[in-house]
Amino acid sequence: MPRLTRDRLTWLTYAQLGLWGFFLYGFGPVVPLLRDEQGTSAAVASLHGTGIAVGALVGGALFAPLARRLGRGRTIWTGLAGVAAGAVALGFARALPVTITAVAVIATFGMLVISGVVVVLTDRHGSGAAAALTEANAACAGAGILAPLVIGASVDAGWGWRPAMAVQVGLIALVALAALVFRVRPPQAAPAAAAPGASSAGASVDAASPAGASVDAAAVNAAAVDDASVDAAASVDDAASAGGEHRSGPRLPLAYWIAWALMAVTGSIEVCLSLWTADVLRSHAGMAAGTASAAVAAIVCGMFVGRLVGGRFALRYRPVPLLLAALGLSMVGFTIFWAAPVGWLAVTGLVVLGLGNALHYPLAISIALAVAGPAADRAAGWASYSMGVGFGIAPVALGWVADGVGPHLAFLLLPGFVAVAALLAARLGRVLRPAGTPDPADTRHLTTAT
Repeated sequence: MPRLTRDRLTWLTYAQLGLWGFFLYGFGPVVPLLRDEQGTSAAVASLHGTGIAVGALVGGALFAPLARRLGRGRTIWTGLAGVAAGAVALGFARALPVTITAVAVIATFGMLVISGVVVVLTDRHGSGAAAALTEANAACAGAGILAPLVIGASVDAGWGWRPAMAVQVGLIALVALAALVFRVRPPQAAPAAAAPGASSAGASVDAASPAGASVDAAAVNAAAVDDASVDAAASVDDAASAGGEHRSGPRLPLAYWIAWALMAVTGSIEVCLSLWTADVLRSHAGMAAGTASAAVAAIVCGMFVGRLVGGRFALRYRPVPLLLAALGLSMVGFTIFWAAPVGWLAVTGLVVLGLGNALHYPLAISIALAVAGPAADRAAGWASYSMGVGFGIAPVALGWVADGVGPHLAFLLLPGFVAVAALLAARLGRVLRPAGTPDPADTRHLTTAT
């Protein structure tokens, strides 16, 4: 069984992703409050989700070139500085266009944090990357538990939601100070893999690879991972953006794009829950505004526990069956939440729902980066576009439906997202194991590189 060794850099990246989680899971309960404050409809308020989507697209495009020029560690810190600046702007904003713009800025820099963390952890932990990513997302969810509680307490105290933005800035400063005091050195610029044009037959993917492990030629060929350098992948992107002549580089395989679509769908589930759960608790379960905002923490609490436990499962079981089981658990939790006529039962359903949702993104991104091979930075950048699609379309669609039939009935869109995600996961399992070939994302058949 692969082992996971947590060094100072690992703990730092966990904390950095947690800082993003504080905003992500805290902003959802803010949206209904902003809607009341600005006097808009649910569909218009959901444009804040579109702002997050636009920011995700921009951040995804910026990550690979920034990682090459600044290094992954400095890129993450740049992202956190931008999140802090955007949080200050959001705290002072009142008008709808300004709040949407502030959210887009925060998401742009937040995507640099997400992309940097997943690549650093994947590169550093090799065959234990799925477990490390699951734990990192547990830290993200753990910080997310705090945010709705802070917002709910602030609203109940009559201060509104804006003090939470000051807490966001303070937490970023605290983690930066801890990194300085403990002298945690960021990783250098993205490492190169094998030289361009090297043969992939019988190849071993070295420590620069997201898998961080030696795999046999059949597995590499099955995943269609070309043995080329990250810099070569970057040059393709540079040439394309400059309108230059196309040059061949490592292609992202079919399995990556299925995982990409899977992240878009599961991201749709998560963002709809984040933005509109408080509204359902207010309209259907009869909760007060502050209590409903705080109760959103139940989802994140379930995700936190699910990711802590899921990290061990990720070391023992293949990712696709584990992902299918998680989707099933999400469906059970949603059913309890949606059917509950009282607050305590709805909150129980949210905890179960969070337990299932916990593994959606960590497993999907670990598969995506494992099959991407040496094109890790480019794959991480493209992964952010999947989040942009999910965050940009799903909440607006749900808000539009909610304006017509109410948020409770509109939430019936979510089982459809779960069903689509299950179909994609099943398809991904078939693609990863053609003709009995070992699953390249199955860490149990990998041997740690030295």
